[in-house]
Amino acid sequence: MADEPEPACDECEEGAPEWVVTFGDLMSLLLCFFVLLLSFSQTDSAKFKELAGSLEKAFGVQRLLPAYEPPKGMTFITKDFEQAFVEQPVVGEGDKDPVEHEMKEMLQASEAALQALLKTLEAQGLAEIDKERDGIVMRLMGHTTFASGQATIKPEMLPVLATIGEAIGHTTRNILVAGHTDNVPLHGGPYGSNLGLSAARAAAVVDVFLTRGLIRPEKIATMAFGEYRPLVPNDTPENRARNRRVEIILAAVSMSH
Repeated sequence: MADEPEPACDECEEGAPEWVVTFGDLMSLLLCFFVLLLSFSQTDSAKFKELAGSLEKAFGVQRLLPAYEPPKGMTFITKDFEQAFVEQPVVGEGDKDPVEHEMKEMLQASEAALQALLKTLEAQGLAEIDKERDGIVMRLMGHTTFASGQATIKPEMLPVLATIGEAIGHTTRNILVAGHTDNVPLHGGPYGSNLGLSAARAAAVVDVFLTRGLIRPEKIATMAFGEYRPLVPNDTPENRARNRRVEIILAAVSMSH
């Protein structure tokens, strides 16, 4: 039997298989990637800016990266470069803001003037000074500041209050003016009760500060306690005189603005 002719083979395609092309592209990209890694390890700021732009175009990055932000995954290589942007120079004494420095000196001077004024008032018997954890309490005795049962400030105390307002107006502390009375009840009059009288006396002191422009309105407030917070028992004329008072309280916490 004659040999049967072999069937003709299909025509083979010319060129490399398709997977070789993909594999070659992958190898080229990996080579570029590791070359970039090597270059980043010895980069400076100018070269990094140039390479950051090249990476964006080569890898199709859609988000614009600032020049100081390295590509993700390369932080360990560009650590030294990042520190150059993060670390800030220490401001020396000569580089301070002159306006801020001047304001600080003014506040320190006003605090010193206030301390001197408090000592003077205490020495003259016009006020009692208590330094507490929550601030400074300046007590104006009722018999020196107001007539009995009245909320009108005595004329001789107006210059003293003006001096006090000028001194405390420059501080950054919050200011509270609180009125107090003894327990002797009022009989008639415009105030109605000791609580009303204490409120009127506190308001009279604040009115002196505000009308003369010594203290900003947002820094000061009033409170009235009447007879309910005595310093000493109301059992003698002397003690009742101590309880009739107006307190100017300078809070220890400064204002936030």
